[in-house]
Amino acid sequence: MEFENIYKTYWERIFRLCMGFVNDRDLAQDLAQETFIIVWQKLDTFRNESGIGTWIFRIASNNCLRQIEKEKRFPKAELPSHITEEQHYSVEPQIQFLYQCIAGLPEMDRIIISLELEEVKQTEIAKIVGLSESNIRVKIHRIKEKLTQKFKENGQ
Repeated sequence: MEFENIYKTYWERIFRLCMGFVNDRDLAQDLAQETFIIVWQKLDTFRNESGIGTWIFRIASNNCLRQIEKEKRFPKAELPSHITEEQHYSVEPQIQFLYQCIAGLPEMDRIIISLELEEVKQTEIAKIVGLSESNIRVKIHRIKEKLTQKFKENGQ
Protein backbone atom coordinates (compact mmCIF):
# COMPACT_ATOMS: atom_id res chain seq x y z
CA MET A 1 0.00 0.00 0.00
CA GLU A 2 1.32 3.45 -0.89
CA PHE A 3 2.00 5.90 1.92
CA GLU A 4 -0.43 8.46 0.48
CA ASN A 5 -3.26 5.92 0.55
CA ILE A 6 -2.34 4.84 4.06
CA TYR A 7 -2.37 8.45 5.20
CA LYS A 8 -5.76 9.17 3.61
CA THR A 9 -7.25 5.95 4.98
CA TYR A 10 -6.01 6.25 8.56
CA TRP A 11 -5.43 9.95 9.33
CA GLU A 12 -8.82 10.71 10.92
CA ARG A 13 -8.94 7.47 12.89
CA ILE A 14 -5.43 7.99 14.26
CA PHE A 15 -6.23 11.61 15.12
CA ARG A 16 -9.34 10.53 17.05
CA LEU A 17 -7.33 7.83 18.81
CA CYS A 18 -4.80 10.47 19.88
CA MET A 19 -7.62 12.76 21.05
CA GLY A 20 -8.86 9.95 23.23
CA PHE A 21 -5.47 9.78 24.90
CA VAL A 22 -4.62 13.44 25.37
CA ASN A 23 -7.91 15.38 25.04
CA ASP A 24 -6.02 18.26 23.43
CA ARG A 25 -6.62 18.99 19.75
CA ASP A 26 -3.21 20.51 18.99
CA LEU A 27 -1.30 17.82 20.84
CA ALA A 28 -3.43 15.11 19.19
CA GLN A 29 -2.59 16.55 15.77
CA ASP A 30 1.10 16.57 16.66
CA LEU A 31 0.94 12.96 17.86
CA ALA A 32 -0.94 11.85 14.74
CA GLN A 33 1.62 13.66 12.59
CA GLU A 34 4.49 11.98 14.45
CA THR A 35 2.78 8.63 13.96
CA PHE A 36 2.67 9.11 10.21
CA ILE A 37 6.26 10.28 10.10
CA ILE A 38 7.23 7.00 11.78
CA VAL A 39 4.97 5.05 9.40
CA TRP A 40 6.60 6.77 6.42
CA GLN A 41 10.10 6.11 7.75
CA LYS A 42 9.44 2.46 8.64
CA LEU A 43 7.00 1.43 5.89
CA ASP A 44 9.67 -0.56 4.07
CA THR A 45 10.27 -2.60 7.26
CA PHE A 46 6.59 -3.57 7.66
CA ARG A 47 6.51 -7.38 7.50
CA ASN A 48 2.78 -8.04 7.06
CA GLU A 49 2.72 -10.10 10.27
CA SER A 50 -0.40 -8.17 11.20
CA GLY A 51 -2.68 -5.85 9.29
CA ILE A 52 -1.30 -2.47 8.32
CA GLY A 53 -3.98 -0.82 10.45
CA THR A 54 -2.96 -2.83 13.51
CA TRP A 55 0.64 -1.79 12.95
CA ILE A 56 -0.28 1.89 12.60
CA PHE A 57 -2.56 1.83 15.66
CA ARG A 58 0.23 0.25 17.69
CA ILE A 59 2.64 3.00 16.60
CA ALA A 60 0.06 5.66 17.51
CA SER A 61 -0.69 4.05 20.89
CA ASN A 62 3.01 3.85 21.73
CA ASN A 63 3.45 7.48 20.68
CA CYS A 64 0.59 8.57 22.93
CA LEU A 65 1.89 6.55 25.86
CA ARG A 66 5.33 8.15 25.46
CA GLN A 67 3.68 11.58 25.49
CA ILE A 68 1.74 10.76 28.66
CA GLU A 69 4.94 9.58 30.34
CA LYS A 70 6.67 12.78 29.25
CA GLU A 71 3.87 14.87 30.76
CA LYS A 72 4.16 12.97 34.03
CA ARG A 73 7.87 13.78 34.20
CA PHE A 74 7.52 17.36 32.97
CA PRO A 75 4.07 18.75 33.84
CA LYS A 76 2.84 21.59 31.69
CA ALA A 77 3.43 24.98 33.20
CA GLU A 78 0.37 27.09 33.75
CA LEU A 79 -0.06 30.13 31.55
CA PRO A 80 0.50 33.46 33.31
CA SER A 81 -2.80 34.65 34.78
CA HIS A 82 -3.12 37.61 32.40
CA ILE A 83 -2.95 35.35 29.32
CA THR A 84 -5.91 33.21 28.43
CA GLU A 85 -5.67 30.12 26.29
CA GLU A 86 -7.95 30.36 23.29
CA GLN A 87 -9.92 27.42 22.01
CA HIS A 88 -9.94 27.53 18.20
CA TYR A 89 -12.22 24.63 17.60
CA SER A 90 -15.74 23.62 18.38
CA VAL A 91 -16.55 20.05 19.13
CA GLU A 92 -20.01 18.97 20.15
CA PRO A 93 -20.24 19.18 23.96
CA GLN A 94 -21.08 15.47 24.30
CA ILE A 95 -18.07 14.44 22.24
CA GLN A 96 -15.86 16.85 24.16
CA PHE A 97 -17.17 15.36 27.41
CA LEU A 98 -16.49 11.87 26.06
CA TYR A 99 -12.86 12.82 25.34
CA GLN A 100 -12.57 14.21 28.88
CA CYS A 101 -13.94 10.99 30.34
CA ILE A 102 -11.63 8.84 28.22
CA ALA A 103 -8.64 10.99 29.17
CA GLY A 104 -9.44 10.25 32.83
CA LEU A 105 -9.26 6.48 32.35
CA PRO A 106 -6.17 4.39 33.15
CA GLU A 107 -3.75 4.15 30.20
CA MET A 108 -4.65 0.61 29.14
CA ASP A 109 -8.37 1.40 29.23
CA ARG A 110 -7.76 4.51 27.12
CA ILE A 111 -5.99 2.46 24.48
CA ILE A 112 -8.68 -0.20 24.43
CA ILE A 113 -11.71 2.10 24.26
CA SER A 114 -10.08 4.44 21.75
CA LEU A 115 -9.39 1.50 19.44
CA GLU A 116 -12.92 0.18 19.99
CA LEU A 117 -14.37 3.58 19.07
CA GLU A 118 -12.32 3.45 15.88
CA GLU A 119 -14.02 0.14 15.11
CA VAL A 120 -10.80 -1.84 15.28
CA LYS A 121 -11.71 -5.52 15.60
CA GLN A 122 -11.35 -6.93 19.08
CA THR A 123 -8.94 -9.53 17.73
CA GLU A 124 -6.68 -6.72 16.53
CA ILE A 125 -7.06 -4.79 19.80
CA ALA A 126 -5.94 -7.94 21.64
CA LYS A 127 -2.82 -8.12 19.43
CA ILE A 128 -2.06 -4.42 19.88
CA VAL A 129 -2.27 -4.45 23.68
CA GLY A 130 -1.12 -8.02 24.27
CA LEU A 131 -4.23 -9.36 26.03
CA SER A 132 -6.59 -12.20 25.20
CA GLU A 133 -9.74 -11.52 23.18
CA SER A 134 -11.97 -12.56 26.05
CA ASN A 135 -10.13 -10.18 28.38
CA ILE A 136 -10.61 -7.40 25.82
CA ARG A 137 -14.36 -8.08 25.63
CA VAL A 138 -14.68 -7.89 29.41
CA LYS A 139 -12.58 -4.73 29.61
CA ILE A 140 -14.60 -3.02 26.85
CA HIS A 141 -17.83 -3.87 28.64
CA ARG A 142 -16.53 -2.45 31.94
CA ILE A 143 -15.14 0.68 30.30
CA LYS A 144 -18.44 1.34 28.56
CA GLU A 145 -20.23 0.94 31.90
CA LYS A 146 -17.85 3.48 33.50
CA LEU A 147 -18.35 5.97 30.65
CA THR A 148 -22.14 5.51 30.70
CA GLN A 149 -22.13 6.17 34.44
CA LYS A 150 -20.12 9.37 33.97
CA PHE A 151 -22.58 10.57 31.32
CA LYS A 152 -25.50 9.85 33.68
CA GLU A 153 -23.78 11.69 36.54
CA ASN A 154 -23.16 14.67 34.24
CA GLY A 155 -26.75 14.69 33.00
CA GLN A 156 -25.73 14.06 29.39
